Amino acid sequence: MSRRCPRCKAVYAGEARFCPKDGSPLVDVGGLGGKPIPTASGEQRTLVRQVMTPREGPSISRAGALKGEVLDRRYEVLRMLGEGGMAFVYEARDLNTDQSVAIKILSPKLGTDESSVERLRREAGLAMRLEHPNACRILRLGETEDGLIYLVMPYLRGELLSDREVKIGAMALPEGVKILAQCCAGLHHAHDLNIVHRDLKPENIMLVPHASGGEIAVVMDFGLAKERRASPGVAKLTATGIILGTPEFMSPEQIRGKSLDRRSDVYALGIVAYELFTTKLPFQGRTPQEMMIARLRGKPIPLGSVRSGFPNALEAVLMTALENEPDNRYATMLDFGHAMVDALDDADKDRLRAHLR
Repeated sequence: MSRRCPRCKAVYAGEARFCPKDGSPLVDVGGLGGKPIPTASGEQRTLVRQVMTPREGPSISRAGALKGEVLDRRYEVLRMLGEGGMAFVYEARDLNTDQSVAIKILSPKLGTDESSVERLRREAGLAMRLEHPNACRILRLGETEDGLIYLVMPYLRGELLSDREVKIGAMALPEGVKILAQCCAGLHHAHDLNIVHRDLKPENIMLVPHASGGEIAVVMDFGLAKERRASPGVAKLTATGIILGTPEFMSPEQIRGKSLDRRSDVYALGIVAYELFTTKLPFQGRTPQEMMIARLRGKPIPLGSVRSGFPNALEAVLMTALENEPDNRYATMLDFGHAMVDALDDADKDRLRAHLR
């Protein structure tokens, strides 16, 4: 196995993860690659693969038809798990460890966008550093011989939070706060590594059975390229016409195309929490564009008017998370999580607080 620098194109053998020339994260490639070798003068130079005649990039049909193949002589693709506008998702077997992994193949359309690929490489490099039970890390960033860019992650066997919501409807308060507290813990760890998720939603939270019994919430899709071209109506709300994230869960500053920090994730998790407890979203509109405008100009629908008997203290916590101005929200995910636990009229608060670490 060899690794290639996406900037200078040098290819190295061995376990190096960053280019010694420019510090860029190396991506895995097939073939023998190359390694630094001594010259007659004793200096080091880099032996690289022979440059091949440029060829047309891989097609979408190719990215969606990998079942049965072995990527880079290591990952045996078993079955497709799903597909979307930006990626194809497969279950695969790591032939080196015999473990199941999930592989996300970046859509070839995005693979031709240098800014998207560069963002993916940068954020994937950060997401490889995640080490928390409530955050799904990236194991590897690779590229096949024919140019398909892929991410390898642990394969999580469980149930998406979005599917749980469909199955049971509005969630009981202690159970919902437990899930949200675990999400806060995983996201706080990511934020400490300067990773902002930017696309929090129930579809990116997996409820995974735990060895000790019960289940834990795991936030997924850190490091995925989330760049997409806005629709003509939504593009008027941004300076560039590019939006990052899912419209229904985006913070006001995200809609405006401003720089984001951890408080944008606080806002998105506030919307996830609102939907978890009510099955509804806090802002209404006939289209995603109208819902985005409502977030810029209006106030969330009072939670008590959607779910009768909802505790006033917990409603106040969620409304703080959904403040329009970032400075008025909770500064960190742990602050948000502790506020939710403290707002519950529950004798077992200590048990819930234990999830915030």
